Amino acid sequence: MFKKAFNQYKGVIRYLFFGICTTIINIISYYACTYMIGWTVVSSTVVSWLLAVSFAFITNKIWVFESKTWNKESVIKEVLSFFLCRIMTGILDLIIMIVSVKILGWNDILMKAISNIAVIMLNYIASKLFIFRG
Repeated sequence: MFKKAFNQYKGVIRYLFFGICTTIINIISYYACTYMIGWTVVSSTVVSWLLAVSFAFITNKIWVFESKTWNKESVIKEVLSFFLCRIMTGILDLIIMIVSVKILGWNDILMKAISNIAVIMLNYIASKLFIFRG
């Protein structure tokens, strides 16, 4: 029964697992940039986003959506669409961080976690429907 349920939802389960890993990378790298290096919220958000998206592409392609396309054209198309989608959700993350932390003065780590939940959901939909559909 467990195996049947896992097989039915393995893409979602894997996406959630790697989404959590991506979120951890995002938050830890944000924390390191902000509190250890002393960068601004905006700079730290951009760097943490770049690291998280790079990790997410590799894990999504190989383990989540099990994309078997490795020819040059297909990989380029996947990379470009993946990063374009992530740029859009990265901008959303940046807007959430600027509004909630810089303008409203809310806790930056809490808001980073909340922002990542929204971003993960949007990214799954885009990856499933547009990026790794082949």
